[in-house]
Amino acid sequence: MPAKHALVATADASRYLKRLCRHFSHKVDVTWDDHQGDVAFAMGQCRLEARDEGLSIHCQAGDEAALEQVGQIVAVHLEGFARNETLTVAWTAA
Repeated sequence: MPAKHALVATADASRYLKRLCRHFSHKVDVTWDDHQGDVAFAMGQCRLEARDEGLSIHCQAGDEAALEQVGQIVAVHLEGFARNETLTVAWTAA
């Protein structure tokens, strides 16, 4: 199953994790706490982890096109939620 990963440097990883999960929970199945979250999109999965060094994002899907879609949804929302800092999501193959 194709997968990709990013570590987004931020001191507010837990806050962004909770905000993303809360937002996505209005449309898809999501479970989360202060340190980790799992988002079940129709086209794939995303696991978020708040770490000291930033927000870890791991996405997987059944094919490359679906993986690209999951990654773009997460990145666009995360970057949109960042008002006081510039967040960059740089994906690497997992």
